[in-house]
Amino acid sequence: MDQQETSFAGDVLPPIELSPRRYGRTFLTPRRIARMSIFIALSAVGAITKIPSPTGTVALDSCIGYFSAAAFGYLEGGCVAALGHLLTALTMGFPLGIPVHLYISVQMALWVMAFRFFTLKIHPVVGIVVATLLNGVASAYLIIPFGGIGLATALVLPLTIGSLANILIASAAYSIVKRSNMI
Repeated sequence: MDQQETSFAGDVLPPIELSPRRYGRTFLTPRRIARMSIFIALSAVGAITKIPSPTGTVALDSCIGYFSAAAFGYLEGGCVAALGHLLTALTMGFPLGIPVHLYISVQMALWVMAFRFFTLKIHPVVGIVVATLLNGVASAYLIIPFGGIGLATALVLPLTIGSLANILIASAAYSIVKRSNMI
């Protein structure tokens, strides 16, 4: 039997899902595919709720990815967040081009994984702060090779506000669902 990991608060943590196959099970089970499909559809709904920004792609799409990462695992949350960003960019006609939005979707996957790590291993507030800084500030400046310093500077404020809103919604939902013992 596996040893169970515990967080700083003493809660039992679900197993880390960094590899597609763990303990002889496959990652894409029918239940997981159904759950991811529902969350990706909810991300598409969140993609419609925009926060004004120079690119128009800052929206409430990633809160579902953050929730999914915290509740169900690194890979599941990363997939939901990456596809959620691509759906948001699709609603705006990929204003930065498809390759740049693929790059941003990889960033989104990494940021939700970081959120899960810091939320479960250290404290939820640390997860909120780190993920907000990564998604808001780091993402803005990681766009410099594609859009220059002007675009990066213009994106910092809307991205930070949007990421904070997404992360707070996801954290609140996760804490409510966790307290109800549904996950």
